[in-house]
Amino acid sequence: MIGAAYLAAEGLETALAEELARRGATIAAWHGRLALSPEPPVPAAWALDVWTAPREIAVPSVKQAADALRAIQRNWAAYGVDHHRRMALIAERLPPVKARPLVFPEAAPSGHLGGWTLLAPDRMLASPTKTSPFVNGECRFIEDRIGPPSRAYLKLWEACARIGAWPLPGERCIDLGASPGGWTWAIAQLGATVTAIDRADLDSGVAAMPGVTLRRESAFGLAPEPVDWLFSDIIAYPDRLLALVTAWIAAEAARRIVCTVKFQGATDHDAADAFAAIPGGRLMHLFHNKHELTFVWERPAA
Repeated sequence: MIGAAYLAAEGLETALAEELARRGATIAAWHGRLALSPEPPVPAAWALDVWTAPREIAVPSVKQAADALRAIQRNWAAYGVDHHRRMALIAERLPPVKARPLVFPEAAPSGHLGGWTLLAPDRMLASPTKTSPFVNGECRFIEDRIGPPSRAYLKLWEACARIGAWPLPGERCIDLGASPGGWTWAIAQLGATVTAIDRADLDSGVAAMPGVTLRRESAFGLAPEPVDWLFSDIIAYPDRLLALVTAWIAAEAARRIVCTVKFQGATDHDAADAFAAIPGGRLMHLFHNKHELTFVWERPAA
């Protein structure tokens, strides 16, 4: 019996397997990048998506497979590994799910979406509930290929889309380790005021944007100061970033925090667990993350 299924990001199956082992969840088998576990679902930051109520269904025919899914609910997203032609025939009998790219600023979809796959030609795994509102956890955007100096801005867009909030005009933001300015560009595009903290230069186009100020300081030497948003995509050891984040939270300086937790070499699961344990915080692997996680936090309402 399969109690949960965890979809790993491409190339990060090991990080997910290690995390699940720490949570006491065993992996009975892999179906492509989908880790199948007999235990109930557990928190898994390294999973792009978690199928929280999977059930195995005998499907002797394409029609029976489609009928079984439609009898449960309307909207389904397919994850294909094998039997692609048969899966396509089943999908043709289901209501279409349009995985359109988001136009930022836009929140993640709120509609109910399940996941399904064929484990064998006559055996389907289907979960009416899953943790990601996106098809196979893939959050895609209409990209700007002209303005930003790098594609790093997509991580900021995705984090904000997932929490349904982003900097607004008049809000004050700090971007730590900002150079060359991908995140600073994304913040300034929204009309917020952003102070970029970095000893290196910003891209000239970003530096010239209204509301952008560069302060040539060290992110780790900066004392917490009142801001609406604290952003960081800085390259740093997780323990060092954890100390910085906890200092800002303790000082009650930032209203919201979005930062990338980057891992060099082996995954530091202890540090990841420490981030996940921060009250009010959430740790997740974004579609646009590499060997890194994103931490988001919001100060509790008074």
